[in-house]
Amino acid sequence: MNNVLSGLTAAIIALPLAIAFGISSGLGASAGIYGAIFLGFFASLFGGTKTQISGPTGPMTVISATVVAAFGANLGLILTTFLLAGLFQIILGLVRVGKFVRFIPYPVISGFMNGIGMIIILLQINVALGQDAKSSILEALAGIPQAFASVNFQALLLTLATLAIIYTVPKKITSKLPSPLIALVVLSFIAYLFHLDVSYVSGIPTGLPTVVSFDFDMASMSFVIISALTLAILGTIDSLLTSLVADSLTKEKHDSDKELIGQGIGNAIASLFGGLPGAGATMRTVTNIKSGATSKISGMYHSIFLLLILLVFAPLASNIPMPVLAGILIKVGLDIFDYKMLKQMKILPRYDVSVMMIVFLLTVFVDLIVAVGVGVVLSSFLIIHRLIRESEVDISGEETAENRDDRIVKDGVVRIVNIKGPFFFGSTSYILERVDKIYDVKNVVLDCSLVSFMDLSAVYALSESIEKLKSSGIEVYIVADEKRKEKLIKLGIGETIDTDKIVESQMRALRVIKEKELISNA
Repeated sequence: MNNVLSGLTAAIIALPLAIAFGISSGLGASAGIYGAIFLGFFASLFGGTKTQISGPTGPMTVISATVVAAFGANLGLILTTFLLAGLFQIILGLVRVGKFVRFIPYPVISGFMNGIGMIIILLQINVALGQDAKSSILEALAGIPQAFASVNFQALLLTLATLAIIYTVPKKITSKLPSPLIALVVLSFIAYLFHLDVSYVSGIPTGLPTVVSFDFDMASMSFVIISALTLAILGTIDSLLTSLVADSLTKEKHDSDKELIGQGIGNAIASLFGGLPGAGATMRTVTNIKSGATSKISGMYHSIFLLLILLVFAPLASNIPMPVLAGILIKVGLDIFDYKMLKQMKILPRYDVSVMMIVFLLTVFVDLIVAVGVGVVLSSFLIIHRLIRESEVDISGEETAENRDDRIVKDGVVRIVNIKGPFFFGSTSYILERVDKIYDVKNVVLDCSLVSFMDLSAVYALSESIEKLKSSGIEVYIVADEKRKEKLIKLGIGETIDTDKIVESQMRALRVIKEKELISNA
């Protein structure tokens, strides 16, 4: 019974959001509702997160709106893009991409989510002021001055009243009825009662959904594929982040790859009926769990209740004012912002803050996938830079090591090179530049015992450096534990140095060198 009631609660929350996202996408309220119904049902049925509620979300709606704006009246191409997005998600799940999403750096995710939140808010300002919705950020920004100059105060008051209700209704009421739904019902009634001169929702069907036709225009296929991939990747990130939230509340572990397959199936089927693509929705999922949901049945009931609501109350939707939906979406945009990182910006490393801000600006003004791609690459370079700074080289005569014979060091017989920290492609040039300057000794000990990890680039560079030292008549020894010695030999280091010169300690290397010196001086 808990799963039935939690599904009903999630459906009540999902309804105003589905209508708002559908209209914001440019496809109309029906697209949002159909997306919530079909994606919600099949993602729950086939997905890997028991209590997750899926449907249209802010980030997915932003991308969907760009697709709708690009193809205009060609609904077939728009839905083809949505269908491919679902198929791509299924493929991502089958090839087990899910586990890699957690490796996206947090500043990238933060900047991305902040950018999405800002986009949603900016796109609603014109509507809140009583003007027509704009299809892009640049159009929205360009239209704001004119919107303020010719503001419709009835529309503005409805938007402000929506936000006021959402933020001020007591929790004891919102625990039973979500505040966006209260705002929707109350303000729609007021607008109807006083015949307010604002725009209203239109285009909500009254019957069961039917399968729509698709268009596979090859001339537009490159944009279709790129947009579908964008939706698939964004839906993957959005859904799996919500799955992690669900895990933290239920103390269970989701199956990320199964979840992607379920999301893909849901989005693909939703597209067949003209539904908007979506993802796991955090607020709806949290509400579902707190309402007592324990299994995937709750998500399926959520969709069934949405369908029943659509069939019974669809005629009343024409009384919903657009400024009220704008207020609901502004609240959604504000909720998407990552306030945790924003509050800590002054104390966070400037590298992380810089990445977050760059991703934020690229998300708002350029492209969402470009933003994530640039953010990941930039974060990778910054990590490499930090690792390089952790790499140390001490070429000594003066530093002492474990019980070594200082006399042969001081006499110029041997030079010990202590390599510490990560030894990888980013630090090889720094480390080996110093090693290559050694020329005034008979023996060199390369101590790698304090190297935290060593990649293939480091092994090859080490081999090259050993060759240079040997060509100068210098004998080379390597200090490494047995495990690293085996790895070095497997990677071909034995072609440049005798394996018996790879020893377990500095003391062992110095003892061998000392014995050799005694023999040569005898």
